[in-house]
Amino acid sequence: MELRTIIEKAWDNRELLKEKETQIAIKTIIADLDSGVLRVAEPARDGSWKVNDWVKKAVILYFPIQKMETIEVGPFEFHDKMALKSNYAKQGVRVVPHAVARYGAYLANGVVMMPSYVNIGAYVDSGTMVDTWATVGSCAQIGKDVHLSGGVGIGGVLEPVQAAPVIIEDGAFIGSRAIIVEGVRIGKQAVIGAGVTLTASSKIIDVTGPEPVEYKGYVPERSVVIPGTIPKTFASGTFQVPCALIIGQRKASTDLKTSLNDALRDNSVAV
Repeated sequence: MELRTIIEKAWDNRELLKEKETQIAIKTIIADLDSGVLRVAEPARDGSWKVNDWVKKAVILYFPIQKMETIEVGPFEFHDKMALKSNYAKQGVRVVPHAVARYGAYLANGVVMMPSYVNIGAYVDSGTMVDTWATVGSCAQIGKDVHLSGGVGIGGVLEPVQAAPVIIEDGAFIGSRAIIVEGVRIGKQAVIGAGVTLTASSKIIDVTGPEPVEYKGYVPERSVVIPGTIPKTFASGTFQVPCALIIGQRKASTDLKTSLNDALRDNSVAV
């Protein structure tokens, strides 16, 4: 509560960023994000998610108190305000060159980073694979045993501070080149097919029943989702616009890996 009070005061009065107490509070919060003690968003017992907007404010306030520094890694050179994450062996994280994670992002034991990028404020839980050229944006929340396939783009969000980040819940599989942004939440063990783009306004239509059921901003647990189109009428005529289609459910009869393979095979989903 003391840290939160300091951050809220500094948010309203940026002159306080010059004070040592404020700077220590901000750096303490970033360190707690880096170690997983704090999260930008966290699951509640009822299955909903709570956004800790004051933590996001601390991330935003971290930038103006940091100075630009040159970071050299062999022949590579960076010039930024943020340090890179370190001590991967101690944290039990596998990091393949040229993967990069910023300090202030949490990577749990058992995370694998292929050449990819994880931004400050993000939370990546145990057993998750961040595959080649996948990006995890600022403050995104990635659950346990998630697979972010090659080229997946998970959007980040810092402002507005009350906005929810993208949330990928435990066991989800995100197919190659899928893009998930604007606070969209993917339910546990859902399968997102290759090339699916989901924004806050995207129509997510369950076509498995006698009548379509529409969602926005949320993919229900265990859903199998592929790209689709839907007609929309404009002044110049009716055209097909992108949507996402829920075409099936993962099976409960097998373990997660086999269940995923069955879901893909039964529904002809590319990954």
